[in-house]
Amino acid sequence: MSRNAPRTSRRVPRSVGRTSYRLLAGSILTVFVVFFVLPVLWLALAATKTDQQLVHDHPLSFGSFGALADNWHALSGFQDGAILQWLGNSALYAVISLVITLCVSVPAGYALAMTEFRGRKTLLVSTLIVMLMPSATLVVPLFLELNAARLIGTMWSIILPFSFYPFGVYLTYIYFATAVPKDLLAAARMDGCSEFGVFRLIALPLATPVIALVGFFSFVANWTNYFLPYVMLPESDQMPVQVGVGNLLSSVPQFNPAAGTAAVERPELALATLVAITPVLVVFLFAQRFLVSGMLAGATKE
Repeated sequence: MSRNAPRTSRRVPRSVGRTSYRLLAGSILTVFVVFFVLPVLWLALAATKTDQQLVHDHPLSFGSFGALADNWHALSGFQDGAILQWLGNSALYAVISLVITLCVSVPAGYALAMTEFRGRKTLLVSTLIVMLMPSATLVVPLFLELNAARLIGTMWSIILPFSFYPFGVYLTYIYFATAVPKDLLAAARMDGCSEFGVFRLIALPLATPVIALVGFFSFVANWTNYFLPYVMLPESDQMPVQVGVGNLLSSVPQFNPAAGTAAVERPELALATLVAITPVLVVFLFAQRFLVSGMLAGATKE
């Protein structure tokens, strides 16, 4: 055979590679949809059915708006409107804790990032260690401390631990240390601005994105916390909605045969779960818009 004879190419066409990649990506997305989206869809549809329809009809079939209204009427009548009181308690605990968290975390992160003082590295390492600890490990020490202070059974036994948010401190520290131009802050100091004025007038507006991020994570963590309120609050009228939904679960005859006359049907439990997670979804939508506007407001033009 001549050395100059043309060689046949065995390369795989690009169209075949792209098709294989799309099939793989589509398969992975399908698995995620089946695993995550379908349970949520089933939960939303379960609230529109009666208990008999929930058992015998197709799992992803829609019931009726009349059944949804009946389920809400029965749910709101449970223990004289306990679900509404639980929602109000959750909102009270989460909002007050959020305000305290932002008032503490943002200045603390700014001070750790912009100032040098003795023990700064030790404080940063301690913050990181506490941030990585599971929150459940701190419940017993917190209970002993709050019991010594005679705060068990009060709203402060929830608000004060919720306000302790080392992740927010570390997140704001990283943002101020990396994203805020130090030359701009130095120029403000040279113009005669005090350190508090630099923080309030320059650093704080630029930190809008991280403030929204810390606020969102703090609110979600406080709203979804179950174990701490379960331990700290003995009375039903003080419980947040997460603990209240647990009480509803024990009132469903299929899960607790000793539920008694104050029984709750399974569609009503599904509706209570949807009601409990709706505020988190609403806050997420508003926080997403706020993050985008904050990032645009904090942009600088060279």
